[in-house]
Amino acid sequence: MRATVLIADLLIYIPAVVLYCCCLKEISTKKKIANALCILLYPGLILIDYGHFQYNSVSLGFALWGVLGVSYDWDLLGSLAFCLAINYKQMELYHSLPFFCFLLGKCFKKGLKGKGFVLLIKLACTVVASFILCWLPFFTEREQTLQVLRRLFPVDRGLFEDKVANIWCTFSVFLKIRDILPHHIQLMISFCFTFLSLLPACIKLTLHPSPRGFRFTLVSCALSFFLFSFQVHEKSILLVSLPVCLVLREIPFMSTWFLLVSTFSMLPLLLKDELLMPSVVTVIAFFIACATSFSIFEKTSEEELQLKSFSISVRKYFPCFTFLPRIIQHLYVGLLLPWPLPRSTGSGSAGPAAMAHGPSRSAACGIFLDRGMNPCPLHQQADSQPLCHQGSPEGHSFDSETSNLFIFIFIIT
Repeated sequence: MRATVLIADLLIYIPAVVLYCCCLKEISTKKKIANALCILLYPGLILIDYGHFQYNSVSLGFALWGVLGVSYDWDLLGSLAFCLAINYKQMELYHSLPFFCFLLGKCFKKGLKGKGFVLLIKLACTVVASFILCWLPFFTEREQTLQVLRRLFPVDRGLFEDKVANIWCTFSVFLKIRDILPHHIQLMISFCFTFLSLLPACIKLTLHPSPRGFRFTLVSCALSFFLFSFQVHEKSILLVSLPVCLVLREIPFMSTWFLLVSTFSMLPLLLKDELLMPSVVTVIAFFIACATSFSIFEKTSEEELQLKSFSISVRKYFPCFTFLPRIIQHLYVGLLLPWPLPRSTGSGSAGPAAMAHGPSRSAACGIFLDRGMNPCPLHQQADSQPLCHQGSPEGHSFDSETSNLFIFIFIIT
């Protein structure tokens, strides 16, 4: 059955990615091939579809066909493709408003008293006909139609069902929203915050429609839905990752970083399916492909990333925020050196590096050795604690699962 995921990819998703990269302008054929390879190697979609076993590439593939259509003035075909995407998986609502605003902006640009009005009528007929065709089997009975809608939008489950990296799960650490607010108030607040957060980008796209603005609005609106919408799942980050893949060539550093972090955000789900080692392998492959295909470590200053005004405002209102880059820099110096990890043994030993005795920091840590003037941060922490025998059960030993997890965090960072 898992082979059917590959068949769906070959029929829908992979051709859309290849055609999208072939249509890119002002870049060489070699760059187009490299861009397609990086998108296809995105580890999040591979792990969820082939490991967790789903068919997200079908809806994302149809959505990508829709992006191709409306970006190159095949508006009716693009609308049809996106209607298939949203009817295949209702989570494509994440991308619906950018499509609507981009096409509406095109109609406004052509004039609603001439060609724009004709295009608007054609688009409306295409959308209505597509939905009727997809929903026709469920229109036989009213109760059956309502049952399908309840299955598609299970709002009775509450604001969230698990810990996901969105605003509501983060805020619930400090204030239990689920216990304080009634269910309908939660739904209303979620809707208002989602709508307000995506409104500026949608207004701008409607007034100034362009393919580039359309791609970035897809990213912005998908993030708004992921952060503020109702009943978010870990896998929903894939709906943000697809638009980010589309701008990988334009902002390679931030796109690569986001795609790596998005994969890491699904780690609890991947661990349930015992996909830790496949995660490590696919992340390494993706990072190598991006690093060799794009200059991801160049043009990363605040000015070149167009973040200078944001950084200045943050430093103005949060002066203590300036310490964060220094902390990260020290962590990089302390942890991102190629220190060997210990081998796990049945007796709880942490390997040869951990067998030393006495007050040395490296013995207390048992993992990393001090390098010159840059001591391992774990050694400094160990100085203030009593030193245990490294072979004892109370020692600072790591089992194989912990070591593998640390390797994965190391690669992500």
